Amino acid sequence: MAGRGAPVAEPVRGEGLRAAIVAAQWHDEVMDGLIGGARRALADSGVTDAIVLRVPGSFELPVAALHAAKAGYDAVVALGVVIRGDTPHFEYVCQAATNGLTQASVSTGVPIGFGVLTCDNDQQALDRCGLPHSREDKGYEATQAALSTVLAVRTLAGEPV
Repeated sequence: MAGRGAPVAEPVRGEGLRAAIVAAQWHDEVMDGLIGGARRALADSGVTDAIVLRVPGSFELPVAALHAAKAGYDAVVALGVVIRGDTPHFEYVCQAATNGLTQASVSTGVPIGFGVLTCDNDQQALDRCGLPHSREDKGYEATQAALSTVLAVRTLAGEPV
């Protein structure tokens, strides 16, 4: 598990920021954990203006995230899970989601937190989704990453943070 080496930081101060959580519908238990973690991160950071938008799967995350960014949200968090199967479908969906989310973020300048779990099996996803028995909380981490990046970009632009 790659959790070792993660930065330890207090929640960022995100009062006044608008955030959109874009979440896939596959794997209810895992997604409930990821969305719960994202909501906790927003609450811990003082973000009160937030929406949750559900899309069918991880493949659909990039277009929804792009539209959320264009709609004026300061930060977007993309949450999904893709579990390896017996066909190359896993690689195609993971690559499309990763490339699409990167393109959406770079083209709009809006930070998009990457909370898409790409796992070999269900247990790996459960270990990372932020449920009480999980070892990691990737929904929380992706949200904090997006908020931190908003503040960093604003600092570079000379805007108040």
